[in-house]
Amino acid sequence: MTDKSNIPRAGRPGQPVERPPRQSPASGALEIPPTLDGIPLRERRILVQGITLRVVEAGPENGPLVVLLHGFPEYWYGWRKQIPALARAGFRVWVPDQRGYAGSDKPQGVAAYRLEVLARDVMGLLDAAGVERAAAVVGHDWGAVVAWWVGIAHPNRLDRLVILNVPHPSRKVMRAALRKRPDQLLKSWYIFAFQLPRVPEWLLRRKNWRLLAGNLRGKSPDSITRDDRARYREAWSSPGAVTGMLNWYRAILRHPPRFPGTNRVRVPTLILWGEQDRYLTPELGPLSLEQCDDGRLVTFPHATHWLQHDEPEGVNGELLRFLGAEPIRGPRAAAP
Repeated sequence: MTDKSNIPRAGRPGQPVERPPRQSPASGALEIPPTLDGIPLRERRILVQGITLRVVEAGPENGPLVVLLHGFPEYWYGWRKQIPALARAGFRVWVPDQRGYAGSDKPQGVAAYRLEVLARDVMGLLDAAGVERAAAVVGHDWGAVVAWWVGIAHPNRLDRLVILNVPHPSRKVMRAALRKRPDQLLKSWYIFAFQLPRVPEWLLRRKNWRLLAGNLRGKSPDSITRDDRARYREAWSSPGAVTGMLNWYRAILRHPPRFPGTNRVRVPTLILWGEQDRYLTPELGPLSLEQCDDGRLVTFPHATHWLQHDEPEGVNGELLRFLGAEPIRGPRAAAP
């Protein structure tokens, strides 16, 4: 991996947190295992903006809060290789199924998935956790889009921002990338295809989710296994999930966000980028870094879009160093 560093709070009291009995609502993807790599997991259901989000929690309840935001077409399970490392380092880790996904509510209507609404979900989670500021908000793919917006619109609610393989949401960044790499437009063809009503849902469901499962492939078979894809298929089969997932794409074009006076990111920001991303050109990483007042870009030459699956040790090490903690080696290390 390559380090390319060269670029230059309005909290409210936490909302009540519901802790239901530990009963498994279903098998497989919709069931939270009791432990992950030896780390106990807890399930919470949080009422936010009139919907309920399922949150997987790990680590000490009095530790600094780190929120991990998954992207399309994943759910909390997409961070399974990062949760234990962060929990062992003493962080309180919250990993929601974002609205429209897996065990969380799936509101109807495209407008329910506007970027500003998605970012307010994160604000609601911080309130429910009882914290004014998160130690970090970390996002991959669509989760990174939300994380960028949190860093831009709500900088007083987080100390640090971590982005995996998604560019800064400013149109200026994408225009600059297209001037350098016109093929980026072809890489983004699916965004426009997803705007169609009903047809994308039909196509994605065909042949047991063949298209979605086929795209969940990292640099090696161990990145995302057949068993992992089976769990994802079950999550996608949750009623209303496929339309909820697609509505994120529909909302970003039909209801583009308005920047709150600035598109600069003021909080310290770490961008991690897999350079073999088939959807996004590598030029987008440095262009995004230019939008950060205090930013650092680390690239992984052999990693794909599914960076945290391909390079878990490298990603975890960068995360912990950025958060001021050193990696703890070995799955048996005691949690603080």
